[in-house]
Amino acid sequence: MAAQLIKVILNLIIIGKFIPERIWGAGGMPSSHSATVCAMLVATGRYCGTGSPLFALAVVISVIVMYDAMGVRRETGEQAKVLNQMLNEWMDEGAQNFPWLADKRLKEMVGHTPVQVLAGAVLGVVIGFVMPLPA
Repeated sequence: MAAQLIKVILNLIIIGKFIPERIWGAGGMPSSHSATVCAMLVATGRYCGTGSPLFALAVVISVIVMYDAMGVRRETGEQAKVLNQMLNEWMDEGAQNFPWLADKRLKEMVGHTPVQVLAGAVLGVVIGFVMPLPA
């Protein structure tokens, strides 16, 4: 939740307007996926110990999620940008021939840059250490 709130605030500062989709949407700074899995990783290490099988599982899941955010999901967003640009050009030339394409746009912000993943990871680690352990 902290990462999503930061995304909304950054958009307000940088773009100057409130974008409701930033509250729940993927992509952007910082990575909420990275923040979540890193908070889980730290909490698991604190609660179960770093030598536990649960901690090992948390490490593997965290690495997979962050790698996916920077790799596959980021590339998907880059491809969406290209496809949306192609669609815009085609619609400019022959919108009357493809009316069913007029409202079709792919979501471009689905992945993260390495900096966004790192920022999310740092946020998650901080939250993982700040949150109190159950009694």
